[in-house]
Amino acid sequence: MISVESAIRDAIAPAISAQNLFLEALHVATAGKHRIIRILVDGEKPLSLDEVTAITKPISEILDSVTELGERPFTLEVSSPGVDFPLTLPRHWRKNQGRLVAFSVNGEEKISGRITESTDSAVTIEQKKGGAREFALKDITNANIEIEFK
Repeated sequence: MISVESAIRDAIAPAISAQNLFLEALHVATAGKHRIIRILVDGEKPLSLDEVTAITKPISEILDSVTELGERPFTLEVSSPGVDFPLTLPRHWRKNQGRLVAFSVNGEEKISGRITESTDSAVTIEQKKGGAREFALKDITNANIEIEFK
């Protein structure tokens, strides 16, 4: 038997891919006789509200035909990841080039600085003190964008 989350993921993935977007997260919560379906979509660049709205309609239409949801009513929430969403994939680093970031290296050394360059395996950070340093993505944990007030 396929889980509700798996059925949803399988059903909506083609529509999201067709828009050159990525499914970042999917969460289904039950509140009494009601479900809340939260979906995070992202792109190579930050998404506008119009882009999130544009993908919400086809997702909603697809969910209406997912038999694993049954007759239970649901609320659909589609959004893009906020600044508190961790950087875990190479595309997260590329998308946020030029922004301030803080992370741990090998679970110990704390680093903060501006993302100046990234590849599929490494990122270069310009630190306030110490200049530019390259870090292997496999060694980075707990990476988050730092909010910057200009």
